[in-house]
Amino acid sequence: MKRQAVNPYLPQGEYIPDGEPYVFDDRVYVYGSHDRFDYPMFCANDYVCYSAPVNDLSDWRFEGIIYRKKQDPKNRLGLRLLFAPDVAVGADGRYYLYYAFDFMGIMGVAVSDKPAGPYEFYGHVHYKDGTIWGRRKGDSFPFDPGVLVDDDGRIYLYSGFYTSVPGIVTGGKRLKTEGGYVLELESDMVTIKSGEKLLFPKEGEGSFTGHEFFEASSIRKYNGKYYFVYSSRHNHELCYAVSKHPTEGFEYKGTLISNGDVFLDRITEEDHARNYVGNNHGGLLKLEDQYYIFYHRQTNQNSYSRQACAEKLQKNEKGEFRQAEMTSCGLNEGSLLGEGTYEAWIACNLWSRSGTGRYDGTNPRKRLKGHPYITQNKKDGDPSARQYIKNMRDGSVAGFKYFRMDGKTEIVLEIRGNAKGEFWISDTEDFREYIRIPVDITNGESRKVRGRLTKICGETALYFQYTGEGAVDFYEFELIRI
Repeated sequence: MKRQAVNPYLPQGEYIPDGEPYVFDDRVYVYGSHDRFDYPMFCANDYVCYSAPVNDLSDWRFEGIIYRKKQDPKNRLGLRLLFAPDVAVGADGRYYLYYAFDFMGIMGVAVSDKPAGPYEFYGHVHYKDGTIWGRRKGDSFPFDPGVLVDDDGRIYLYSGFYTSVPGIVTGGKRLKTEGGYVLELESDMVTIKSGEKLLFPKEGEGSFTGHEFFEASSIRKYNGKYYFVYSSRHNHELCYAVSKHPTEGFEYKGTLISNGDVFLDRITEEDHARNYVGNNHGGLLKLEDQYYIFYHRQTNQNSYSRQACAEKLQKNEKGEFRQAEMTSCGLNEGSLLGEGTYEAWIACNLWSRSGTGRYDGTNPRKRLKGHPYITQNKKDGDPSARQYIKNMRDGSVAGFKYFRMDGKTEIVLEIRGNAKGEFWISDTEDFREYIRIPVDITNGESRKVRGRLTKICGETALYFQYTGEGAVDFYEFELIRI
């Protein structure tokens, strides 16, 4: 029997944002950045890779470290950080890994004979005269590579960033940040064949009004069309544009995912988001006739502990993708079973009595001090680390989607903390009807409390609201059919 797939789909304690999925040899490989838990900056760890069989997206295998920061000759001390990568297969059958060193303003390439590496340094994207891209006057800022080897063998590199980067960070170079760019590479995968072309201005004529390009270039070709996925100026959403040509004519088509479900179900403002928001980055995957969007969510009350998630995509009557909602069962074959034990960290919705907030910006831990958040109980990389929802205070809600319930279920919650009140459990976020489970714990003790879900049945969400004094840490719940 297959295991169930949950969101986030990688093991708890693993932080892989910016995930780009590809199919090689009947396996799905995910390449992303690598955050370090509880570290005050993005992408502090070396690149790793995970893969799963195309017919079982619950069975992810750790492929190990595939590329280290220190392998690039311009980073022998490992002080610069590896940001969002992408991978493409060259005409020689080798795998080429593209990356940008944080905000340095250059782009590196590594190569391997195997999709999961190990990768070896190959070169920096450069002009024919050897000048590194990002070091000429008038160059754009090389950032967030997206790579496409087209059916005719031509190689396109997409890049771009919204915010100006100080020269002190880029080695004194003033690089353009006017939107999303494309350039063409030679067959060697690293030499520029034709120079930059602005595809997506970040503002003004030609920009995608209301959803302007910010970063996170990602490109795929399906059924003769080019699908460009990017993060908009809202930062929490991934949008897409489509064209019949790789270097022009892209038309905005809509939002694919928001890590706060903003723009979904008439949610138009971040103040009403269903989760805490921050930057987003990911890519499309097509398996047979099913499309998926890979993205990441924020945890630990900051932007630096991001976890890999994915959702199925559906199309509307025009053949365009509908915005997907965040779920706890993204890659699963339907809803989760209404029995068994589920860790609280797979919650797809989380908010306080006063709503949610952004994890980027100034001092989010101070701004959101009274809010619940997902964290873990041990240091980064500890295989015994356990994730949970911390600091559920009066009015805090955790939501899980979706389960197949039969209306005859006992539920057991594992909680810790110092609190006196109740947990309310409902199948609707407004708690029109709910069951109550008393909570009375002191001194950080752990306890299991239980109740019966006698009226919740069918394919449904489960929402948990704490009401009362103190604060509760929510670890897991068990569904038992009776």
